[in-house]
Amino acid sequence: MAATDDPLEALAMRALGLVRDGTVVGLGTGRAATAFLHALAGRVRDGCRVKGVPTSEETERLARELGIPLVGLEADLDLTVDGADEVDPELNLIKGYGGALVRERIVAAASARLVILVTRDKLVEVLGSHGRLPVEVLPFALPLCRRRLEALGLKPVLRTEEDRLFVTDNWNVIVDCATGPIEDPHALERTILTIAGVVDTGLFLGIADTVLVADGVTVRELDRRRRP
Repeated sequence: MAATDDPLEALAMRALGLVRDGTVVGLGTGRAATAFLHALAGRVRDGCRVKGVPTSEETERLARELGIPLVGLEADLDLTVDGADEVDPELNLIKGYGGALVRERIVAAASARLVILVTRDKLVEVLGSHGRLPVEVLPFALPLCRRRLEALGLKPVLRTEEDRLFVTDNWNVIVDCATGPIEDPHALERTILTIAGVVDTGLFLGIADTVLVADGVTVRELDRRRRP
């Protein structure tokens, strides 16, 4: 394995060690996942027979450009490699800053193992510490969802990108909810999901099996089944 001074590349190469010939891999979305795609493409060029299941149209386009064979959810997924925006000590996550949270959850659920790649700054003592929780919403239900989220004290802001409305690959919108540290993430998730028109939240609780953390180019492993 070549030396690198890039933390994301170091994470990608560590995750690549989990991929065996014949593996079906869920391909995440975001900067860390993109680094993994480039590393995986090198393995494919060397003759490794792997297939990928993308979590977004952006990831699908890049995988095709890099020559990674793709399949759908009819395949049994051995693992998914993705990123996260926050990781707490119990390996609970906040995801969705990139806007692909719904497909990311579906692909993760279809996988035998979910491996998350993060840099050290994504580790938090309590979820919500970065102050932002994405919630995907059906456009028709947006006025109702905003009122209900406001009633919860979450101060939802409709996501835009380059002064235009951000629309997900599912043709929904995202509201970014302002939070402080979340005292009970499970309770908050249940409450938000009761709002008619909410498709999903960025709370990914009890899902990650392994989190690889880069501190500079040093990578350590946190595992749900083997805690330090």
